[in-house]
Amino acid sequence: MRYEFRITGHVSEPLSHAFPELGTVRAPGQTLFFGPVTDEAHLYGLLGRFRDLGLRVEEMRRLPD
Repeated sequence: MRYEFRITGHVSEPLSHAFPELGTVRAPGQTLFFGPVTDEAHLYGLLGRFRDLGLRVEEMRRLPD
């Protein structure tokens, strides 16, 4: 499974290193994280990391394989 996470604002490069398994792209007013998610536990782990780092997930969606 591949997912995309839209985060409010621009995430700094050092902070984005907390997600080494995901790629990042900056968009106007957002940062997009995308990449493989192995299972439900991994998905909830990513969401927990975003929350713990104070990052707001605006949208999360599964990408076509």
